[in-house]
Amino acid sequence: MNARVQPSDEVSAALRERRPVVALESTLVAHGLPWPRNFDTALAAEAAIREAGAVPATIAILDGAARVGLAADEIERIARSGRDIAKVSRRDLPIVMARGGTGATTVAGTMIIAALAGIRVFATGGIGGVHRGAETTFDISADLQELARTSVAVVCAGAKSVLDLGLTLEYLETSGVPVIGYRTDRFPAFFSRDSGFGVDTRVDAPQDVARIMQAKWDLGLAGGLVVANPIPTAHELPRENIDGVIEQAVQEARDRGVAGKAVTPFLLARIDALTGGHSLDANVALVLDNARLAARIAVACAALAEL
Repeated sequence: MNARVQPSDEVSAALRERRPVVALESTLVAHGLPWPRNFDTALAAEAAIREAGAVPATIAILDGAARVGLAADEIERIARSGRDIAKVSRRDLPIVMARGGTGATTVAGTMIIAALAGIRVFATGGIGGVHRGAETTFDISADLQELARTSVAVVCAGAKSVLDLGLTLEYLETSGVPVIGYRTDRFPAFFSRDSGFGVDTRVDAPQDVARIMQAKWDLGLAGGLVVANPIPTAHELPRENIDGVIEQAVQEARDRGVAGKAVTPFLLARIDALTGGHSLDANVALVLDNARLAARIAVACAALAEL
């Protein structure tokens, strides 16, 4: 265990005893959802993981320490702070920690700390990717590079639909990152079950994901995997409805000069407003569904290790 990584007593015991553990990010809590929905969703995701037989480990930087497994009052601190605290990716980790700061970890930041702690399964909403217009802005999420280098399986509802999904998948292919569709042949687009693009392979059971993870890392192939789990059908926002909303939000971001880390939070907030709150409900539903699946995969990984 890295000396700068501080797991909770519960997470430490689970890792020592080789019980299943699932990492959760904190940027979703601080920057992705509004108060108090963010706090309620964070607790519900942890509860879903416990119900499926695994131990949740929400990750954040608190007072300069990389914390793995937060207490409810610490999650509340992150949730209430919202966008007042740093959004911490790979480049930000040493700066925030050296200054004794507090920050919410992105997909990339969470993957790094999870791997250092020995956690191999991570649940989130959607990964970052190649932004629309990246051919001129070069705006590509650090999540993609992290997936290429850090050995953690990321369970998500695909990439956020505000991105260029075709280029995102091309980047993952070039980086050697397997994109696994869970009970689907199609790559999901966050709010929608089908982006119009395919996946590398389909699996229909958590045990199948665990075996692919084991084979990849047994071969010495460093880097993560994307486990693409479509949003539950009951909460899907049809592409013919959501695509126009996304285009409007993207144009508004351009008109206002929104850039960098501010883009995704701005877009999600505008999409929520433009859909009358339906996108927020969909976001919460897919996060909880991903947490449940990640827990089942972690349980399957633990069982596979015992064979």
